[in-house]
Amino acid sequence: MQLHSNILGEGTPFIILHGFLGMSDNWKTLGTKFSEQNYQVHLLDQRNHGRSFHSEDFSYELLVEDLKSYCDTNHLKDIVLLGHSMGGKTAMLFATKYPEYVSKLLVADISPRFYPVHHDAILNGLGALDFSEIKSRGAADKELSQYVTDFGTRQFLLKNLYWVEKGQLGLRINVESLTENVSEVGEALPIHAEFLGDTLFLRGDKSEYIALQDESIIKTHFPKANIVTIKNAGHWLHAENPEDFYNAVIDFVS
Repeated sequence: MQLHSNILGEGTPFIILHGFLGMSDNWKTLGTKFSEQNYQVHLLDQRNHGRSFHSEDFSYELLVEDLKSYCDTNHLKDIVLLGHSMGGKTAMLFATKYPEYVSKLLVADISPRFYPVHHDAILNGLGALDFSEIKSRGAADKELSQYVTDFGTRQFLLKNLYWVEKGQLGLRINVESLTENVSEVGEALPIHAEFLGDTLFLRGDKSEYIALQDESIIKTHFPKANIVTIKNAGHWLHAENPEDFYNAVIDFVS
């Protein structure tokens, strides 16, 4: 089973991995900008997300093997690899397992440590959407608002809505599997995992995902890591301050 991707431009392969409950489309604007700098940008949907295949099985080991299979099928080597949140965890593990594939690693707003489950309300809300009753985006938003009060978060989640057929809405994500396996999302990087290549961690100054005490664990796994803080940005730093995020990435990769 191959991952779905959107490929932009020509040049050095540059793979971008979205976060939990996201999809490749979230990165289209930035991906297009990166592709204008002589990169062939591959925006991937990870399993159970976007237009990629659904599976009962879900873990970082499997996400890494999906990515390796994608690279092998598309003959990609010496890639620039950027992952956000869950995608950052996939990128970290991939780089430590298959360092020969990765020329530069970028991790957006996630650390190698363990994170407790904190998506319960969101998954409960998505699971409660009954598409035999819900026939519009507005109705889905109204139902979801009982579980997720933040408007911006709901807009992000509702990007997963699509028309299965005329008059029939559905969700692209595999809510059942992701709910069943949600504890996998917070898993720490294996204790001896190490990547000795060039690495950049980007964190939002309003986000708590990479704390000061995370710097030592980052350096343990990624000795050459630099950590850059993006101003006026939370966890979705690439959406909240795309200009500074773009500049930090381009400075590092070039």
